[in-house]
Amino acid sequence: MHNMKLYIDHKSTVPLHIQAEELLRKLIESQEYVDGKLLPNEVELSKKLAISRTTLRQALNKLVYDGLLTRKKGVGTKVTESKSFSSKSKNWLSFSQEMEARGIPIKNFELHVSWVFPDEKLANFFEIKRDTKVLKLIRLRGRQEGPFVYFESYFHPRVELTGEEDFKRPLYEMLEKEHNIIAMISKEEISARIADDFMAEKLETEVGAAILFRKRFVYDINEKPIEYNLGNYKADSFIYTVESRRE
Repeated sequence: MHNMKLYIDHKSTVPLHIQAEELLRKLIESQEYVDGKLLPNEVELSKKLAISRTTLRQALNKLVYDGLLTRKKGVGTKVTESKSFSSKSKNWLSFSQEMEARGIPIKNFELHVSWVFPDEKLANFFEIKRDTKVLKLIRLRGRQEGPFVYFESYFHPRVELTGEEDFKRPLYEMLEKEHNIIAMISKEEISARIADDFMAEKLETEVGAAILFRKRFVYDINEKPIEYNLGNYKADSFIYTVESRRE
């Protein structure tokens, strides 16, 4: 560690946590850390890099997430031995990536962006006041033949979306590249409902048809809420698979 120049450029336009992440990547590739050696503790490391512990923790979290570092309570953070790299980051797919993986070309039938005041549920989830506007994204998506899912998404003001973004791109890729927001955790609630007039019209199905309703709460690497997403799927177009493994 001592022979490496660890340097963060505070004048750079690159966000500090991204710079810290790059430095840590270089550091853990160096000979000294290759075989599962412990990193210096956070206080020491943040002093060395001249950044706050919050910024440092953000960078460390990302590397833990990518499977490069392992954290043990009471022991510290160490470099993962190369044979046990996790593939966890590959499980995280946005809807368009998920469909691409299944070989289904996706078409956007509608895409609307607006600014709205949150209702109580949303304000509570985001921990914001009801008079703070949030970005609302509506997307009606499906195959060439017709739509099968109606999405309603709300984003935390912290994400700093302007509404000018290209929402046709895979969402989480865009958030990461343009806003340095890494979607890390998704909690989902899935239930069944019946199509009302509005949903039947949007999804081109009958009133009373079965709809799979998927509520998704998305958090960043600091476990702060970033997105609240409601998905209405035509029941015959979507099968939900969950794999569980006993440890």
